[in-house]
Amino acid sequence: MKWSFRLFRVGGVGIYVHVTFFLLLIWVGVENFLVEHRWEDAVAGIIFILALFTIVVLHEFGHAMMARRFGVQTRDITLLPIGGVARLDRMPEDPKQELAIAIAGPAVNVLLAVLFFSVLAMQNQLAATHQFVGAGNHFLWNLVRINVVLAVFNLLPAFPMDGGRVLRALLATRMNYVRATNIAANVGQAMAFVFGIAGLFVNPLLVLVAVFVWMGAAQEAGAVQMRSNLTDVPVSRLMITDFHTLAPDEPLSRAVDQLLAAYQQDFPVVDNGKMVGLLTRPRLVDGLAQLGSDAEVSRVMDREFPSVQPTEPAETAFLKLQQTHSRALPVLREGGLLGILTSEHIGEFLMVRAALNGSA
Repeated sequence: MKWSFRLFRVGGVGIYVHVTFFLLLIWVGVENFLVEHRWEDAVAGIIFILALFTIVVLHEFGHAMMARRFGVQTRDITLLPIGGVARLDRMPEDPKQELAIAIAGPAVNVLLAVLFFSVLAMQNQLAATHQFVGAGNHFLWNLVRINVVLAVFNLLPAFPMDGGRVLRALLATRMNYVRATNIAANVGQAMAFVFGIAGLFVNPLLVLVAVFVWMGAAQEAGAVQMRSNLTDVPVSRLMITDFHTLAPDEPLSRAVDQLLAAYQQDFPVVDNGKMVGLLTRPRLVDGLAQLGSDAEVSRVMDREFPSVQPTEPAETAFLKLQQTHSRALPVLREGGLLGILTSEHIGEFLMVRAALNGSA
């Protein structure tokens, strides 16, 4: 995600923070300071927000660890002012697996709430009912409450939040995956409308949540529909066969000429009939800036690159395109280059298919 930088890695998963997260810390610090003009209150507010987002990371790791059990890797977790986002390589279409992954996050919050509550009980903080109610300012009690709120809020059927994914998983046990996704997305957008209205009168943060849910639901529904339309299509039907290649010893200026003369932005590098590298547009720009236009392509090209087979389902290839920084995937058979596959060409194919289906 743009404007994010990595803090650290845990279990192979990168933890990123968006720059807007620091605006939240500043806002909380200022709000707490202005109450009684004490720096201690500002620091306490910031510490609580940091504790809150530590809990959010643990919540997202709940999803990641459960997904790993089903062979699904997590690319990264990004902290935003409205919460955390874990990017999975894919969401399994087995409803039971998706249900387990979706519930894993809130389950972490429930376990944390029980843990903090147990600590409070052992400290004799809950000796009487009036002490229980009056413990609102207690740090641990706030952590108990926030975990309960996170568990309940995330289980609301607001797709693509956890509760929405639970709803889709349950629907998918009785109908096809695309229809289940569309229903869950419609419910999610209805919830987003409710969040937006409530945000105007209660808490402006709910407006941001509403926008996130609305756009996320539409994006997820569109992606599932796209993958569904590609399940019966082989890569060979979508690959581009009219494209330019480069030789390893050619200068980068040759790639510039090809880039300006055609729409193609990524260039397979072929030597003696075998593909030996891929020159992407970002690598070309970096090479020009650092080495000049006379540098050989072999000094800049990627020697390791993802590829697909011509008989591979287009759905699988589309997922690979989403996971790579390249705009194109070479289509290979025994090392020989047959064509290239781009997300733009896949989009054009789907547009044509939708038009033909509409006229039928």
